[in-house]
Amino acid sequence: MPRHDTLPAWQELQALAAAPAPIISDCFLSDPSRLTKFSIEAAGLYADYSKQPVTEEIFSKLMTLAEQSKLSDCIHSLFAGENVNYTENRPALHMALRADLQSVYPDSEKNVMPEIASGLAQLARFSESVRSGDWKGATGLPITDVVNLGIGGSDLGPRFLTTALAPYCDAGPRAHFVGNGDGADLHEVLCGLNRSTTLFLVVSKSFTTSETLDNARLAQDWLRTELGDDGLDRHFVGITAKVEKANEFGVAEVLPFWDWVGGRFSVWSAVGATIALSAGMSVFESLLAGARKMDEHFRHAEFGSNLPVIMGMLGIWHTNFLGVNQHVVLPYSHYLERLPAYLQQLEMESNGKSVDRDGRSVSYATVPALWGEVGTNAQHAFMQRLHQGIHNVPVDFVLPLKVRHPYQRQHDALVANCFAQAEALMNGRDANDLQASGIENLEHRVLPGNRPSTMILLPELSPQCLGALLALYEHKVFVQAVIWNINPFDQWGVEEGKRLAQKLLHEIDSGELGQHDASTTALMQRYLGQRNKD
Repeated sequence: MPRHDTLPAWQELQALAAAPAPIISDCFLSDPSRLTKFSIEAAGLYADYSKQPVTEEIFSKLMTLAEQSKLSDCIHSLFAGENVNYTENRPALHMALRADLQSVYPDSEKNVMPEIASGLAQLARFSESVRSGDWKGATGLPITDVVNLGIGGSDLGPRFLTTALAPYCDAGPRAHFVGNGDGADLHEVLCGLNRSTTLFLVVSKSFTTSETLDNARLAQDWLRTELGDDGLDRHFVGITAKVEKANEFGVAEVLPFWDWVGGRFSVWSAVGATIALSAGMSVFESLLAGARKMDEHFRHAEFGSNLPVIMGMLGIWHTNFLGVNQHVVLPYSHYLERLPAYLQQLEMESNGKSVDRDGRSVSYATVPALWGEVGTNAQHAFMQRLHQGIHNVPVDFVLPLKVRHPYQRQHDALVANCFAQAEALMNGRDANDLQASGIENLEHRVLPGNRPSTMILLPELSPQCLGALLALYEHKVFVQAVIWNINPFDQWGVEEGKRLAQKLLHEIDSGELGQHDASTTALMQRYLGQRNKD
């Protein structure tokens, strides 16, 4: 296949990008039906992308680029269980984790649904035994607190969703998360917990993740100071694809997931156990059902009415034709405060690549830097830059319309702020309007406007809506990977950092430095000198 930046549609989009950019507010004036044309409802979500700098011609060319890039064939390959993770020679079957348990997926020869059904049944039994109090610790007391020990996808997904579903967490144990190799993280979580009633989930696909296992060993030591060794296994559950390694570590139960589940796509498996423990298995199943709806939409909808395709291609427009290397996500809900962190891994670990499928260096930009914060905090922090800074950065606003707390007036204000920010980004405020209002220092008060955004509305912050939202972003990432002709399912840069860290840790333990550049050698010497002081 030719390089994607040589495709006819790519060349045509370059020509369109070279012309003066559309003035978004003028587009509304010239086309009263613009909102209808550039909004969509899918899998229970509503997305308004009418405030994006696209015309019907630009949008049409973006869809043509998707077609010329063989996106349909790639979607088929993904859902057919082909080895789309070609550098590791395996499929990416995370959609199977939320598929109908009665279905055959991906086909009769490679049907993974029986083992998924078995895994979900085991998770259901385990979570119910803990929630009901049947699961007892070493001293015979039920579990009151669960600590998730993981990192990356084994932390970000369950942490985000357990936080987002807090209103549903009313009858289960309290959930805590340690997702850092810094001992301070574990220390702060353990302070105040009761050893007799604390259960640790050790979450690692390989069960070799150094940060996770180091924290698990420290947790064992913490428990031993009061409980000794007898019954210690009742305070540890492994969640892994390597059952034998977890057994060697010493746990009471192992909840499985599989090699074909990438870490950043794993929350749909037993990796999401904190959700089932805190909110109940029915909530976890509703989360899966919401994602399944988005899977079906992505798999079958025409490109022009396919929400993941639309969001992916709008990102392509900004990144590859308008030269934007940033993207901001602003969730207007306290419960969604961890969404930007979750999406940072999903997008940048997946598509932070510079080599295409054929091993060639790409000649175009790939994933932009993603950042964000919960609203309205962002308005009192970095929104100034989005309104008046020199960079024109696209924004995704994410807003639930209905909330599960009693402070409706507060939510009304939150909604007003969210819609106002999107309106202000688009319209700005010119000098004439400011002058008419009698405002001085006009040059400092002008807002240029024409700043793009997409508004994603959730009817409510329910498990179904959250499932659909995360699946939407997953598929958006896949769409962009296809256009960039890269593999979104490996992460070799991460692996190299781990390799070097192990080498340096060995040198710290031995006190003998190996061959390094002058900077690294000096830094290691400085650390060892400080470490070894009395």
